[in-house]
Amino acid sequence: MIQESVFIKALSELKELAGEQQNVLSKEQVQEFVTKLSLSEEQTALIHGYLKDNHIGIGQPVNPEDYYTQEDFDYLNTYLEELGQLPVATKGQKEATIMSAMAGDAEAKSRLIEIYLPQVVDIAKLYAGQGVSMMDLIGEGNVSLAMGVEMLGCLEKTEEADGMLGKMIMDAMEQFIEEEVGEQKKDERVLKLINKVEKASEELAETLQRKVTVDELVTETGLKKSQVLEAIRISANNMEYIEVTE
Repeated sequence: MIQESVFIKALSELKELAGEQQNVLSKEQVQEFVTKLSLSEEQTALIHGYLKDNHIGIGQPVNPEDYYTQEDFDYLNTYLEELGQLPVATKGQKEATIMSAMAGDAEAKSRLIEIYLPQVVDIAKLYAGQGVSMMDLIGEGNVSLAMGVEMLGCLEKTEEADGMLGKMIMDAMEQFIEEEVGEQKKDERVLKLINKVEKASEELAETLQRKVTVDELVTETGLKKSQVLEAIRISANNMEYIEVTE
């Protein structure tokens, strides 16, 4: 049976390879991975699920819409209708607007933001299904776009604007996802801790026929005393089976 450390390392290398190929792996590359590690059908299915969850396509790029919630669809439809009312800029008009914005023209900056709004949507679609809503992604991207437009004066050439603004928008979305998902995981850990302490206190209290102490819960659950106290604090001391004396 393949060692877990070997499997994780190989999976990380496969994900890194996909990143170098615009998040797409060929069927041959995936099959080579499966064969190399002698994976079972069940393990292979897990690999396919892992790749999909990480927006990695096999043979072709994934369809961003596969990761949309109904809320995302509804928001995008309304938002794109609003963007459709904005005037479309030709390549020449866009370049001229960038040049004026670089020179500090306030009206040009405002117009440039409008020109780039559809690009923010396109970038947001790449990050669908990562634990945050499309509305929040676009909101973060738009804020970053507005900040970036104010910084165009540091550029030497108009053709550098696309790369600079695109990177700022992507960085903002990635940072937002990282912070939001991290907060969600923290909330999940806290909830699990509270549930564990609450369940253990109820069961132990039933056995002892009285309220239990924090020290008894530490022994019963294997948790640190600080963790038990934290669970009690977050629950606002509403754990009825625990005798709180500190």
